[in-house]
Amino acid sequence: EVQLQASGGGLVQAGGSLRLSCTASGFTFDDYAIAWFRQAPGKEREGISCMISSDGSTYYDDSVKGRFTISRDNAKNTVYLQMMSLKPEDTAVYYCKVSYYGTDYWGKGTQVTVSS
Repeated sequence: EVQLQASGGGLVQAGGSLRLSCTASGFTFDDYAIAWFRQAPGKEREGISCMISSDGSTYYDDSVKGRFTISRDNAKNTVYLQMMSLKPEDTAVYYCKVSYYGTDYWGKGTQVTVSS
């Protein structure tokens, strides 16, 4: 069974940092891209970052580029999202996702709240 678990959220002041983790099981982790999404209150879920396993290439939405860094540790089946210079507008529930044989699997989200 494919499972993802996001963790590491919390309350932080503007300008602060957090590192989110997404730990996966139930599939060959090394072979799949993992993406991070977030959903702010009253807004649609948006993709913010993704890392391709095969070549390590990454994608960042403009809203987080230069502040967030995605990385992965295949030995631990874990993808990380290092978030720096956090802003109040980064407040959201953060989710990780894998697309496995045409089905999207989502981890339970982790809340990030950035106070001004």
